Amino acid sequence: MLRAALLFLAMAWLGAAASAQPGEGTLRVGSKRFTESYILAELLAQTAAPHTASPPVVRQGLGNTAIVYEALRSGAIDLYAEYTGTIALEILKGSPAETREAMNAALAPMGLGAAIPLGFNDGYALAVRAADAERLGLRTLSDLAKHPELKLGLSNEFLGRADGWKGLAARYGFTQAPTGLDHGLAYEAVAAKQIDAIDIYTTDAKIEHLGLRVLEDDRKYFPRYDAVVLYRLDLPTRLPQAWAALKTLEGRIDEHAMIAMNARAELQSVPFDTIARDFLAGAGQGAKTQEPRRGFSAKLFGPDLWQLARQHLVLVAVSVGVAILIGVPLAILVFPHVRLRALVLGFASLLQTVPSLALLAVLISMLGAIGALPALIALTLYSLLPIMRNTVTGLAEVPNGLRLAGTALGMTPPQSLRLVLLPLALPTLLAGVRTATAIAIGTATIAAFIGAGGFGERIVTGLALNDRELLLAGALPAAALALLSEGIFELVEMLMRRRRRAPPPSLLP
Repeated sequence: MLRAALLFLAMAWLGAAASAQPGEGTLRVGSKRFTESYILAELLAQTAAPHTASPPVVRQGLGNTAIVYEALRSGAIDLYAEYTGTIALEILKGSPAETREAMNAALAPMGLGAAIPLGFNDGYALAVRAADAERLGLRTLSDLAKHPELKLGLSNEFLGRADGWKGLAARYGFTQAPTGLDHGLAYEAVAAKQIDAIDIYTTDAKIEHLGLRVLEDDRKYFPRYDAVVLYRLDLPTRLPQAWAALKTLEGRIDEHAMIAMNARAELQSVPFDTIARDFLAGAGQGAKTQEPRRGFSAKLFGPDLWQLARQHLVLVAVSVGVAILIGVPLAILVFPHVRLRALVLGFASLLQTVPSLALLAVLISMLGAIGALPALIALTLYSLLPIMRNTVTGLAEVPNGLRLAGTALGMTPPQSLRLVLLPLALPTLLAGVRTATAIAIGTATIAAFIGAGGFGERIVTGLALNDRELLLAGALPAAALALLSEGIFELVEMLMRRRRRAPPPSLLP
């Protein structure tokens, strides 16, 4: 039975990993974690779809520039929509290239290229409430720098970018210590007057909706951020018809069209694929599918619910199962050796301190893949500590008298382990598995940042759109899954307690 369980888990892990890798002839499109990037990914995929043998795979919401670029460099995706300023300063680590030819010359050694300028510039800027701008006479970034009492809330990516806060503060002499916020949540915070200024993308729909004033970059710090397609150089050769179709998008999207598409997503909750389909059908002239605004129930019980539930369950079950197969034997092996045991448990504890997104980025780089495989490895690593620690604790709690009794009965060490030590340590070991499962259910939501699916997809998209209902539509099923797992473990423990209290069969009347 044990061998069958091992075989089943190994096959499930390999199957989940294999399903994450599309075929060689499949176009793989990525996106970052903000509204415009979601829409552009759908536009690229739908434009190419009639010219590919199989439907394109869209990996939405892969996180910030570092993660989606690593996915492209490693070959996990074929292309995504990027911006010239970001390519020059974040990817090439230099000053903005004067021409696209110069940029491509620098990208070529990496096996990458930039092509198909889409027709709009989406630059960084800082914005304040219009009423504050009028009251304080704020027109430029230099004006903002003269008011150190104003509170700044900036996206975490902007705080760390080469073309972000550090250089901007040096250029203008800002002395404020900004608060790091998610880009979508920053709009809500500035509207609620919790902060006074935020970083924005110039095609964001909520600028006008919330009555914000975009401040002029009077010292010309920010470069242009013209939208282009960043792609792997083998793509035009591998999928020539799809590439030819993608080139028809060149120059077709201006700033007004992009703002309008962003507004439909953020203000009307229209799905990204519908927005892309409408734009392509109407050539950007405003043809729109009329759909009623989705309420909370529609978002919670949407058609993706069971697919996301299945993905989440596979991530949790396989990762915890593999962690049991690795952690329990390893804990048994090191248990008699105090120093080795401390070293192994210390390493497992160290793994718990690694931020999940950082670990996922490292795994993407090492494996050259996104999706289920790096997510499963990360979740397995995070599950090891509670399983190993509880196994060691359970073995240590077995009374010496019972250990000696097994020896006195002539049991060999393997027999003593199987018949005495493990049965007595099982309740504590099971508690470790219970803890690992709870950790995995929560952490699995982060897997959506690398296209592994699960309820995190709704949470990530809800953050990008600042859609509380969609956030809850992802968080509530994950919480329900956690409660269900707790109920199952409680039932198992209750049955185990009853079995321990039951008298031996020979004593029954």
